[in-house]
Amino acid sequence: MWSALGILLALWMSGCTAPSSNISAESEGKPLVVSTSTIIADMAEKIGGDEIEHQGIMEPGADPHIYEPVPADSVAFEEADLIVYNGYNLEPALIKLMNAAGVKAQKLAVAEKVTALQNPEQGELVPDPHVWGDAENGIVMVNAIRDALVELSPEDKEVFMENAARLVEELQQVDIWINKQIATIPESQRRLVTTHDAFEYYVKAYGLEMTGTLIGMTTEEQPSAQTVKNLAEEIKKTGVPAIFAETTINPKLITTVAEEAGVKLAARELYSDSIGAPGSEGDSYVKMLISNTQAIVEALGGANY
Repeated sequence: MWSALGILLALWMSGCTAPSSNISAESEGKPLVVSTSTIIADMAEKIGGDEIEHQGIMEPGADPHIYEPVPADSVAFEEADLIVYNGYNLEPALIKLMNAAGVKAQKLAVAEKVTALQNPEQGELVPDPHVWGDAENGIVMVNAIRDALVELSPEDKEVFMENAARLVEELQQVDIWINKQIATIPESQRRLVTTHDAFEYYVKAYGLEMTGTLIGMTTEEQPSAQTVKNLAEEIKKTGVPAIFAETTINPKLITTVAEEAGVKLAARELYSDSIGAPGSEGDSYVKMLISNTQAIVEALGGANY
């Protein structure tokens, strides 16, 4: 299966560049699609291909929870023909800007095509926006973007359908592969501890248990010393072999948790709210799912193959 996955990855090598925000002269006449997060931008670029002009708002590694818009973002929204954003309040400042600007573009809250898990946050249940952790939800998102692009530019329907079908097929294969990989982890060690609560869909889909997180679904929170202590104690009780930092969040506090719990911090960080920089292990949505799974399996005692 690993060799098959290697072939699958090779198919994408020519299309794994990070989202671009450059508008070229060649794009005149093409519909302008603006995406917020890098995960959505990667999907939109792969589905739209050369038939659209695409502008991604965030750079790889940016945290959508705390992203602060710049004037160029308002211009992009005003010029867009289609705005694709996550929704479920993942990117609150951009959603506020988009609504305040009174833009005339079509808008697609692509994650809201998935029925959200409801998680407790500050005393109430709110939708968990991190739906892409389950590859099956990723397929829902791909199909929603495809349909929006077809509506935007019907003459390019065939291209959009073909590109989306290719991405869906790849995600289906990755979904099967993740399940097989996670199954190699000893059952008692299939426990995940991360910096923030961004992996509920992943653990639910692939047979893990969320032992705990340092902060909740939004990275705006600041954990207290008591929170750090309580998480360290929970890790000791459950015998988790490793815990994980994330690429979009400063690892200092989760490192402190690891030290207090006497457990190792996994060598590889997880991609949570953003794909990686160009050339990194997680520089596309598909590759971030693969990289995260490899990191989890290695650190929790499974066997990557």
